[in-house]
Amino acid sequence: MISIGGIIGAGLFVGSSVAIAATGPAAVLSYVLTGVLVLLVMRMLGEMAVALPHTSSFTEFARVGLGPWAGFVCGWLYWYFWIIVVPVEAIAGANILHQWLPLPTWQLGIGLMAVMTAVNLMSARSYAEFEFWFASIKVAAIIVFISLTAAYVFGWSSAHGPTLGNLTAYGGFMPSGPISVLATAVTVLFALTGAEIATVAAAESAEPARAVARLTTSVIVRILVFYVLSISLIVAAVPWTQVRAGESPFTLALTTMHFGWASTAMSAVILTAVLSCLNSAFYVCSRVLFLLAANGDAPQWLVQVNARHVPTRSVWIGTLAGVIGILSATWSPHRVFAFLQNASGALMVFIYILIALAQTHLRRERERRGVPAPALQMWLFPWASYAAVAGFIAVVVAMAVTPGQQQDLYFSLVTLMVVFLAYALLRRRRRVGRAAAVLP
Repeated sequence: MISIGGIIGAGLFVGSSVAIAATGPAAVLSYVLTGVLVLLVMRMLGEMAVALPHTSSFTEFARVGLGPWAGFVCGWLYWYFWIIVVPVEAIAGANILHQWLPLPTWQLGIGLMAVMTAVNLMSARSYAEFEFWFASIKVAAIIVFISLTAAYVFGWSSAHGPTLGNLTAYGGFMPSGPISVLATAVTVLFALTGAEIATVAAAESAEPARAVARLTTSVIVRILVFYVLSISLIVAAVPWTQVRAGESPFTLALTTMHFGWASTAMSAVILTAVLSCLNSAFYVCSRVLFLLAANGDAPQWLVQVNARHVPTRSVWIGTLAGVIGILSATWSPHRVFAFLQNASGALMVFIYILIALAQTHLRRERERRGVPAPALQMWLFPWASYAAVAGFIAVVVAMAVTPGQQQDLYFSLVTLMVVFLAYALLRRRRRVGRAAAVLP
């Protein structure tokens, strides 16, 4: 449920509108393509989790497979990705609550931050309980939506008969061409990010390797079914030209089917999704920062836990980032929110490439040393691993040639260079420190 809660969020209920508006009905292919890539990455993580049961987080697989530099880069990029999600989700949640509560959005946002801080300061169990119930609400909402929309699309509840003609009636199935499918994959990848959260949480479970192995296939397949089915039914139920980026296509589909309660119900579901993602972002930021500190890649004063084994200082840093983001958005709402969204860009693409390279190197190394293969293995190795890397590189290339996404790619490349520079400075500092230690 943590994995489902991390993936099914506002990126599906609202962010899917961006994919549909840019690609048309072919957005379904973007979800299938990206979903397969994420599935391959999760299978690689499953293999490494079983082969290295004492490795506590998926970012640490990069360290084991490629060296300290990869652990540093992967860890800081992942932390940076989720620390941006904190204010983004808090702002989105405050805007939804503002529809019902006559309070300034900055006060509502800070209130949400206070609640999430309290939940994450209690224990990992409190975080997991919160995610379980919110994930349950989201899954129930999607199942109801799929049932209602399927009945409409196939003509069982529609006064005009089946509506499958919407898939090709407005410029064809792929009105923007095949390159748009790849370019839209970046937006979709942002929505599908979150499955790996369970590998971070598994470190605090009794059997981490078993937990990761279970989620790598069955859970991801279920999530893909939810995503692909939902988007397929939406573009079949309503003309894709009516979808507006930033507005929930789920609400549009339900309104088209004459469900008067659609707007209020979907606002409540989207709020649940936003709070769930905000809770996940808090948890991930605190645990990843703690791991970085434990490996000497972050200040050592972060390596401190309370009586419930919660890295409290890392949690408070997430709170500070969220509050700063909310206050900044209050002063300049459009500029700050656009920056926060652009800043994440292709970071997860870079991280997943590192994970795929780490899995390939570790597998080759085990085979070279004659180590028995783990019970869970990557499919069609090495070709499936190579295909995953090639797929992510193709996504980066598509971003580079798509005008609307070039800025996001530039932001991500600058971030990547800054992290590499930080590692080079840290490595130099360590070398100087070791040299000073051996001097008489």
